[in-house]
Amino acid sequence: MGGRTVTFSGKVDLSSADRLFDWSGVHVVVAGLGTSGYAAADALLELDATVLVLDDSDDDGHRDKGGLLEVLGAEVRLGAGAAAELPEGTDLVIVSPGWRPTQSLVASALLQGIPVWGEPELAWRLMHPDRVVPWLAITGTNGKTTTTQMTESILNAAGLRACAVGNIGRPILEAMADEIGYDVFAVELSSFQLHWSNSLSLHSAAVLNLQQDHLEWYAHEDDPFASYAADKARIYHQVTNSCVYNVADPATEHMVEEADVVEGARAIGFTTGIPGPSMIGVVDDLIVDRAFVDQRATSAMELAHLDDVRPFAPHNVENALAAAALTRSFGVPARAVGQGLRDLHLGGHRIETVHKAGGITWVDDSKATNPHAANSSMRAFEHIVWIAGGQAKGTNFDDLVTTHAEKLRGAIVLGTDRDVVAKSLAEHAPHVPVVVIDDMSRECMAKAVREAAEMARPGDTVLMAPGCASLDIWPGYAARGDDFVSAARQIDGPDADG
Repeated sequence: MGGRTVTFSGKVDLSSADRLFDWSGVHVVVAGLGTSGYAAADALLELDATVLVLDDSDDDGHRDKGGLLEVLGAEVRLGAGAAAELPEGTDLVIVSPGWRPTQSLVASALLQGIPVWGEPELAWRLMHPDRVVPWLAITGTNGKTTTTQMTESILNAAGLRACAVGNIGRPILEAMADEIGYDVFAVELSSFQLHWSNSLSLHSAAVLNLQQDHLEWYAHEDDPFASYAADKARIYHQVTNSCVYNVADPATEHMVEEADVVEGARAIGFTTGIPGPSMIGVVDDLIVDRAFVDQRATSAMELAHLDDVRPFAPHNVENALAAAALTRSFGVPARAVGQGLRDLHLGGHRIETVHKAGGITWVDDSKATNPHAANSSMRAFEHIVWIAGGQAKGTNFDDLVTTHAEKLRGAIVLGTDRDVVAKSLAEHAPHVPVVVIDDMSRECMAKAVREAAEMARPGDTVLMAPGCASLDIWPGYAARGDDFVSAARQIDGPDADG
């Protein structure tokens, strides 16, 4: 694209850079012009930094955003190869989520000792020293978005000005530019974002669970899963109030034990069982608090009813418990927890019943993009015809299939890594009939639905919980879910609800 040409001068010490730092002499490369990249470039231009935006994509959306940034004073280079090499004289690189350490531009910066930050790291620094908003942050393999939405809703129910930001879709920097004076942010953080963050010191943080996912991103490491876990654990670094962990997932508790936190920070567990001291848990049909109450008390404080959790499923109760722990750490009253859960209306494609016909229930969980997420769905149903497959991201399905083999009426597998799923089914559930769909067009979902309808019997659930990402065929998991819903609703039966 056009715009002014940027000449880079050399490295600057950014170890203590914040909003009041003199950014006018800083030469920043923003690698990737997605939502977070645009927000980062915009914020840096306001501080008079010299900004060069690079992206290998050159579609209409990128050109539109690039044009706006050029008007503000950035140089923008789009198209194949634009982001291949690091310009000389770069002082700082801001990477969009997903940029790997092995990509040439990033690897070059790291080799030269040039700082590489993600948008959350930049946002954290640009809040300081005079515009600080506390963060309640959430990471984990699964449940991040739902827990972040629950956290925001509970905070709002308590009368606080709160906003859900981060990996959930809205850049933190964008919310910081709002005229609203926020009391607190509910922040979803991915392993990618945490990898490029080094100075966060959050009010409270939660790791919901830890399972294999995104291992292709860490393929250059000797132990990809250990590196993935280490990035998740970074969320606890220098936490000031509460480190929230999953009692049922010892890896998350170990992260807390190993964390370098601010003196006085507490470890708070959540459990679907009866809670011990310093835990949030479940007694009968109630979510209760034994963490943020008088420790001398013999009884727990009621926070919510289990039927306040919608949609109700075991893993969603865990999400609600984590959100309750985070918000209680921020001082919200007990009543706000149940109210916030009741007020929440989640987006689609999360264990959503979309059709019933002939005694068969059709459930869309396209958001289940890894085996652990699919496991959460499968726990909720007794007899399943399973639609699975897509981009496996280096994971395997052996444990998932072994766990649920007796529930499976049949399976239909599709997508680029369909053979990975089929192989696990053949080895660990040989009695389960499997249909492999080789079509790599979007028509494959309608074919999968028709095959599932042939397999299913009254009382069964046809569950589309792929356990894989969707970008091999679809633009995202929502489009995949939409195709499933559309096809499922074409299936007729005596009790079809359309």
